[in-house]
Amino acid sequence: MTHTMAKQLLVAYGLWALGGPLGLHHLYLGRDSHALLWMLTLGGFGAGWLWDVWHLPSWVAIANGAPVARPGPVPALSALRLAGQVLVGVYFGLAAALGLPGIPAMLAQPLAVGLGVQLVASVGDQTSEAPRTVAAAFAASLLFQGRVLALLPISVAAAIAAQRHRRYRHRGAPRHRLPARLYRLALALVAFAAPLACRGLSGALALARAVTELLLLPLHAGRLLAEVLGFAGCSGGCSASVEGNERQRRAFEVLGLPPGSSIEAVHRSYRELVKFWHPDHNRHRAEEAEQRFIELLEAYEELAGPRRAPG
Repeated sequence: MTHTMAKQLLVAYGLWALGGPLGLHHLYLGRDSHALLWMLTLGGFGAGWLWDVWHLPSWVAIANGAPVARPGPVPALSALRLAGQVLVGVYFGLAAALGLPGIPAMLAQPLAVGLGVQLVASVGDQTSEAPRTVAAAFAASLLFQGRVLALLPISVAAAIAAQRHRRYRHRGAPRHRLPARLYRLALALVAFAAPLACRGLSGALALARAVTELLLLPLHAGRLLAEVLGFAGCSGGCSASVEGNERQRRAFEVLGLPPGSSIEAVHRSYRELVKFWHPDHNRHRAEEAEQRFIELLEAYEELAGPRRAPG
């Protein structure tokens, strides 16, 4: 039996208040799957973090060795967990669409959905069979040919599979030491954020770019979902593909403009930036200037190609 320091309720509440959306209180209480879920969704999109405050006393007691009542050999079906699996599955699928535009949707989307559903299935003292969850996501995706609107039925299929094969974790499983736990969490965060970094700047700025994209990902995913469902306008038209919307968003970003800027703003920003980054004016940093110059040309073609300034 491993000896661990008793967990304090006051400390748990302090971590909940200061770093709750990042899951620090879950990490403190040894609930690593819950902590990772909160890190990737900013506290369950804020609502989960607020809901945690009611459960902290019982979680602290469990972390200190209090017995956990299990009503049967199989966990009871939870409508809340099922809804969370579907929601996070859709969210992870949108993250794959935003962060991995170069990978076929038939591969990236069901894998991301399945992993998101499995992460929710592994919260607390429960878990499920990951291969069956991911297999259900791939099987459902074959019916929809990778369309973004298919994320909901794919998530539902994966969530049903996870619920069918739900089970309790083994009692008395040895707990890993904190460095090992942090290492595993870091690997998961890197795996989630790496595609976002690849979309952004290279070199030393990639890490900062990935962190920013990770923090803003819930907003990007929500906006994309609203556009797909027709609840918000799309800058390139709601019939445009996700890849096209992502290219336009990146093009606006290269030109230093907010999405949806006017064609006049595109022309103006392009003229200023292309003059600033012209290789003839940056011989001391020729390689960087050439790369930026090419990016500006591609961004201008993306935004000014289909649209023309009024005569």
